[in-house]
Amino acid sequence: MNVTERRRAVLARVRGEGRQTLAALAHHFGVSLQTLRGDIRVLAEQGLILRRHGEVMPFPDQENVGYDQRQIVNQAGKRHIARQAASLISNHQSLFLGTGTTVEQLADALHDKQGLQIMTNNLHALIKLCALECELVVAGGRVRRRDQDVIGGDAWRFFQRYRVDVGIVSVGGMDSHGQLYDYNDDEVMAREALLAHAAYRILVLDKTKFDLPLRCAAGSLADYHAVITDSPLSDKLRSPLAAQGVRFLS
Repeated sequence: MNVTERRRAVLARVRGEGRQTLAALAHHFGVSLQTLRGDIRVLAEQGLILRRHGEVMPFPDQENVGYDQRQIVNQAGKRHIARQAASLISNHQSLFLGTGTTVEQLADALHDKQGLQIMTNNLHALIKLCALECELVVAGGRVRRRDQDVIGGDAWRFFQRYRVDVGIVSVGGMDSHGQLYDYNDDEVMAREALLAHAAYRILVLDKTKFDLPLRCAAGSLADYHAVITDSPLSDKLRSPLAAQGVRFLS
């Protein structure tokens, strides 16, 4: 593998798997840390990746990677989050489920719940939910084919029509201050309508989204009643919010 091929492979790995340490990348590609730093410097100067504190991550203004790629990233962490989220759901509740791979994992974790009423714009989750004994309603409208979901105005109108007990969503990223972000306005629009009509709001967020500010602001941790992660957030983030009643599970 020559230099150009290696840099392409580094870029593909970072985009496909999210945040990586320089040491881990150097080990994976069998090069010295000094050589890897040179590759990262070139890619960062081209605006293809973001370098921060000994780590690299996809550049914030890039479109999110494909759904199939995201499905295989941190699967164990997402399943753990899904089990924690399922523990907060009671039989016969009504739910909104948003988009994303972590929310999709929740569909598997709800197998022992009875009498649920579920509304979603997540077509991946819908397929799994069809195996459950529950009432299902799916958003109609233009499908984002790459992610197999419905967002934007169609999803906004869908969520406006209902009121539910619990809304469960994820986001594209979170900065070190607990501010949340996403890749485009259509995703933010759909989520805002979902949250506005859910009595209890749950955020599910795996560690690949930490320290990842993106282009579109999407609220903050303070907007939620419960925040579920696969790795504990810092005390600096948790303590003031916990004092306000936000519940943290990890």
